[in-house]
Amino acid sequence: MSDIRHSLLRRDALSAAKEVLYHLDIYFSSQLQSAPLPIVDKGPVELLEEFVFQVPKERGAQPKRLNSLQELQLLEIMCNYFQEQTKDSVRQIIFSSLFSPQGNKADDSRMSLLGKLVSMAVAVCRIPVLECAASWLQRTPVVYCVRLARALVDDYCCLVPGSVQTLKQIFSASPRFCCQFITSVTALYDLASDDLIPPLDLLEMIVNWIFEDPRLILITFLNTPIAANLPIGFLELTPLTGLIRWCVKAPLAYKRKKKPSLSNGHVAPKVTKDSGGMDRDSHLLYSKLHLSVLQVLMMLQVHLTEKNLYGRLGLILFDHMVPLVEEINRLADELNPLNASQEIELSLDRLAQALQVAMASGALLCTRDDLRTLCSRLPHNNLLQLVISGPVQQSPHAALPPGFYPHIHTPPLGYGAVPAHPAAHPALPTHPGHTFISGMTFPFRPIR
Repeated sequence: MSDIRHSLLRRDALSAAKEVLYHLDIYFSSQLQSAPLPIVDKGPVELLEEFVFQVPKERGAQPKRLNSLQELQLLEIMCNYFQEQTKDSVRQIIFSSLFSPQGNKADDSRMSLLGKLVSMAVAVCRIPVLECAASWLQRTPVVYCVRLARALVDDYCCLVPGSVQTLKQIFSASPRFCCQFITSVTALYDLASDDLIPPLDLLEMIVNWIFEDPRLILITFLNTPIAANLPIGFLELTPLTGLIRWCVKAPLAYKRKKKPSLSNGHVAPKVTKDSGGMDRDSHLLYSKLHLSVLQVLMMLQVHLTEKNLYGRLGLILFDHMVPLVEEINRLADELNPLNASQEIELSLDRLAQALQVAMASGALLCTRDDLRTLCSRLPHNNLLQLVISGPVQQSPHAALPPGFYPHIHTPPLGYGAVPAHPAAHPALPTHPGHTFISGMTFPFRPIR
């Protein structure tokens, strides 16, 4: 590597960047012939940092700066390299060497260039770059993934009106990248504040993607070998948790956004439409998204069973439901003086529906006692009470005892005293049972 470095030092910045990609292509191609997963050692990473990201190796040296034209030319060089390299394994390891965070001063330059490269790949539809970015999102800590998501949202949903149409087109070009992008975006926009409510163009695009092909958000899960313990601090296998958060929190988050501002203790006389509140378009989009999420949850039982993961892997972690319920409770308390009863009711109805279908499909693994404890502080909601305390439904899964949700072993409240022979007590009506049958159209009408 030292000989390569000395030859690169005699070149201009763009020639050196192109040359280092050429040398590393040869290096990793030979490595892959002897090992399926070669280890990226320190030497190649240092070359990339010095000659691509312009971070000087010597301490105290001033970093080089590419002007805007040179940076555009560098992005074109990189796009062309990934497009022309026919071996996916070589592309992936070069991309990983370039953009895997190293925890050093080069990471800011690394992330900045990555955002511009992926943005260019979207604009000119460079599928190999998008596929490499999808793999990068899957194996990179979430704090970096949301930075890439933010860069793309800024470029295509905020800076230039109408440019979201370009982003929409990658749905058919790289569904795998779309799945990872949705997961990153739901991690970025968690509705914790008004600034973290997803832009309308972004929301509409994602809802239409999922509505057109609900399996889109399962692509990573269906095509990834599942480890026994999923790593902490990385993106989840599906964006389901984030999408549930959007649907459930949206009525309360938009109502909070509509809250009149206080000035010297006085309420503003009028709240304009621009100041917040969920308009009809947003309301319909979240209802449409909620329906799609429930439909995807119903698909999961078949897929979990096929992978021999039914009852063993919860794609929606109970630990992630805890902060969601806490946020709903906090927002409900905060908005109560604003007469937000309809929004609170809608939010809790959606939560109850999502919990019920997630448990019935095996996506959420928890006991009924856990669920009762979790929801005990929420405002009263009839549908939520029905979910956490009954009725018990017949499970179509042969591995489960009849009459119980997956991994919910506590009989529902009020049913323990019913005798085994209901004919002896004709005055007690039996509750109609409803079985979730995989493959059937889900008879759900979004709440208006």
